Amino acid sequence: MCFQSIVFPLCVELHSMMLRGVAHSAKDTVTFLLARCHCSRPGLNILSLRPEITKIGFLIHSTYTTDTKSREENKKTIEDLHKLSVDIKKIRRGKEWVLLQDVAYVPEIARILRAMGADDPAIASILERCPEAMLRSPAEVNSQRALWQLVCQKEDQLIKLIEQFPDSFFTTGYHENQKANILFFQELGLKNNIITRFLTSAPNIFHNAAEKNKHVIETLQKSYLSLGGSDANMKIWILKLLSQNPFILLSTSSAIQENLEFLQKSDFTDHEVLQLLSKLKGFIFQLTPSTMQKSMLFSKNVFKCSDQEFKRLVLKCPALLYYSVPILEERLEGLLKEGISIAQIKETPMVLELTTQIVQYRIKKLSALGYNIKSGNLENLNGTKKDFEANYGKIQSKKERPMFNPVAPLNIED
Repeated sequence: MCFQSIVFPLCVELHSMMLRGVAHSAKDTVTFLLARCHCSRPGLNILSLRPEITKIGFLIHSTYTTDTKSREENKKTIEDLHKLSVDIKKIRRGKEWVLLQDVAYVPEIARILRAMGADDPAIASILERCPEAMLRSPAEVNSQRALWQLVCQKEDQLIKLIEQFPDSFFTTGYHENQKANILFFQELGLKNNIITRFLTSAPNIFHNAAEKNKHVIETLQKSYLSLGGSDANMKIWILKLLSQNPFILLSTSSAIQENLEFLQKSDFTDHEVLQLLSKLKGFIFQLTPSTMQKSMLFSKNVFKCSDQEFKRLVLKCPALLYYSVPILEERLEGLLKEGISIAQIKETPMVLELTTQIVQYRIKKLSALGYNIKSGNLENLNGTKKDFEANYGKIQSKKERPMFNPVAPLNIED
């Protein structure tokens, strides 16, 4: 596939997105468009296009620089922002192009936000962090406001969300898709607070047509049943999977099928595949058979284990399947530098789910208590921050426990 055949349509769509005022940096936009291109062309290796992404980013930046030199900032926009005590230097540093636009709706957007309960410092903060907001017409913003109120009806809560996630709110494109997907998620049984979280943290899933998202859900439902899941538990399983990882909806039905077939061909039983799907929270669908194959071969060589032993390791620690070879190499090297043996890691592979920095921090804390990790149990390193602190507290209290019971009765003969 030639570079030009990819770049030309991307540039056309990028230009279209810029005209629509979609809020993305050049780099993020190109990466997003390439991801979409990858979905429609599964054979495309996005990583191999990184140099080309840089080239496109440079071309965009060059064009943008030329434009900014030949145009002046909109004086009315600057005056309106000054009245609201907005730090214009922040906007100039990040998104100066917004200040060059002929039309901006600074007072109008401020009035809408104020009517929703935002005070002046909050309005200034929103415009500093998301200056594209001032390019949205009052009609667009009011439509978006009505849309978000489908799942967040209390305006005091809504304005707090907008203050936290202004980019998600003021990206007003895909309005019809957003509405159709909100209604679809409600019909599916997702609670409004979960859908609200999707709107703020995973807005890209609302860019899809609702039919596309429905198709992915149907594929997951069929897969769940074919792997031995029950009709009674299917809805709960789907809702939990979506709540944990809404980005699963950015996958394609064909990619889901390919990954499941790969696991089955790798001698995982249907029940074991279902276990992996649940443990990996759907992140397995963001992988490819080739990346999983490489990670499997690497781990088998490191641990010198048979296929059956490796299956047991993966079921204990799905990270062996999920993480790429470079990440696994880095984490193994970090553990070995701390004096931990391959045998210890094989016994407790879940330690590979932790970054090298977290492992070093936890080993340092335990060593301060006199705990020797080289001869001790790696289980004390595992788990979330809360789990580790609980284990650390137990070890600390055990170390500080007095050698005798001060309230025990004295032995008179002594």
